Amino acid sequence: MSLKINKRIIFTYSIFIVIIAYLLYSNSNLEKNNSTNNNTYNGKKAKYVFYFIGDGMGIPQVNAAEAYLAANSDIIGIKELNISHFPAQALFTTYAENRYITGSAAAATALATGHKTTINTISMDGSRQRPLKTIAEIAKDNGMKVGIITSVSIDHATPACFYAHQPLRSKYYEIGIDLANSNFDFFGGGGFKSPAGKNNKKINSIELAKKNGYKYVNTKEDFNKLNNSSGKVIAVSPILANGKALRYAIDQNKDDITLADFTSKAIEVLDNEKGFFLMVEGGKIDWACHANDAATVIHEVIDFDAAVGKAIDFYKKHPKETSIVVVGDHETGGLTIGFAGTKYESSFKLINNQKVSFEGFNKILSKYKKNHNKSNAKFSDILALLKENFGLGNKNLELSEYELFRLKEAFNQSINKKNIKPKNIHENTYLLYGGYEPITVTATHILNQKAGIAWTTYSHTGTPIPVRVMGVGQNVFKGYFDNTDIPKKMLNIMGIKQKLSEK
Repeated sequence: MSLKINKRIIFTYSIFIVIIAYLLYSNSNLEKNNSTNNNTYNGKKAKYVFYFIGDGMGIPQVNAAEAYLAANSDIIGIKELNISHFPAQALFTTYAENRYITGSAAAATALATGHKTTINTISMDGSRQRPLKTIAEIAKDNGMKVGIITSVSIDHATPACFYAHQPLRSKYYEIGIDLANSNFDFFGGGGFKSPAGKNNKKINSIELAKKNGYKYVNTKEDFNKLNNSSGKVIAVSPILANGKALRYAIDQNKDDITLADFTSKAIEVLDNEKGFFLMVEGGKIDWACHANDAATVIHEVIDFDAAVGKAIDFYKKHPKETSIVVVGDHETGGLTIGFAGTKYESSFKLINNQKVSFEGFNKILSKYKKNHNKSNAKFSDILALLKENFGLGNKNLELSEYELFRLKEAFNQSINKKNIKPKNIHENTYLLYGGYEPITVTATHILNQKAGIAWTTYSHTGTPIPVRVMGVGQNVFKGYFDNTDIPKKMLNIMGIKQKLSEK
C-alpha cells in the first residue's frame, strides 16, 4: 500500500515538473519571440533598403495631416497617408546619452549607428573621441550603392550622421569634407552651409567632391538629365530657402524640385544588381514644428509621405527584395489635437486659409517693416496682411476681442523691438513667441487653435516615436524598443553580419 502511494506521489510530482518545465519553456520562447529587443532575422535578405526619417515627426504630426486630408474630403475621421498602410508598426524610445529629451544629432546617431551619444554629436561616441560606424557605411562596404537625401542642407545633423563623424553638428565645413570623401553614390536636396569654411579660405568641399569623381548639379535641367549612368552625384535644388534648405512645401511651385522628385531620381541613379541603401529625411517638419506652424507642418508631412510613395512604387516591382522603414527621430513642438478654447470641437478645414509658411510671411512682414517704423506703422495694415495670408478676420475666422489684444501686443513687440532672441528677452515674452517673429507666431497660434490644434513647446519632446515597416523583414519590427535597435534590425534584414561598432 505504501509503495503504491509512493509511486502515485512520484508520478504526480513528475507530471507537475513536466508541466512547470513546459510552461517555463513556452514562456521563455514567448518572451524571445515578443522581446522588444529581438533583432534576429533569418529570412531572405533585403536587396533594396529605404530608410525614411521625418525629423520632428511623432504621432500627432501624422494624425494632424490625416485629419486635415479627411476634412478636405468631407470625411469625419482621418484619410490615411501611405505610411499608415504599412503592415508592421511599433514604438521606440528616443532619449540621448546625457539628456532625456534628445536632439537631432544624438537621435540620428542612434538611428544610424545603433549607439547612444551626447547632444550635438555626429556619429561619434559620447566622449567625442571615437567615430562610430554607420549603417550606410556598412552598406557601402558590402557592395551596395548608397544615397542620402534631405529637405534641409545636406550637411545638417540628420543626413550628416550617416556619412560624417564630427564632435559637433555645427562643424558644417568639416562635415562637408566628410561628404566629399565618403564615396557614397548619391546626395540630394539642400545645399552646403559652409563649403569653404567660415572665412571662405579653405579647400572648397564641393570642389573636393568634384575632384573625387562627383557630378555636381544645381539646375532643374541638369537634374532631369541624371540617370543610371551618371556615376556619383551631388544634386542640389536650384531654389533654396533659409539655411540652404528646400522651400517649404506650402511655398513651392512648379519650379521647385520636391522631396519626392529627389527620391524618384535617386532610385533611378542607384538601381543596380547589388542593391542600394537610401536614406531620405523630411527635415523641415521639425523646423515648422519649432515655429508652431501647423499648416506648414501638415504640408511637410504630406510632402514627406509623397516621397515614401515613390519607394512604395518601387516595392511593388520588387516586393520580395525591398524593405521600407519609416521613422521620426523625435517629436517637436508638443503638438496636440485638441485645444482648451474649442473644447471637443475641431475644424481642420480652417487650415486651408493659410497661404504661406511662417517663413514666407516673415518675408512679407520684413518688406513692410523696411518702409515703416513705430511712428508710421499701423495695426490695421498688419490686420490686412493677416487676413490675406491667414484668413484671420474673414467671416469664418472672426477675431475675438482677446485675439485682437494678442495680435496688438505682438504688433507692439515686433515694431518696437528687433532681433528678438530667446537669450535676451523676458521669460513671459519667450513663452508667447519662442524667439520667433511675434506677429507671425501669434497668427499661427490663433489659426491653429481655431482649428482645434495646440502646442506645448518650441523645442523637442520626449514622447516615444512610431516605426512603420513594409516589405522584407517587416515582422522583426514589433513591440516596444529603443532607437538604437532600429539599425541593428535593418542590418539583419539586409543579411549583413558586420556589427555596428567603432570605426
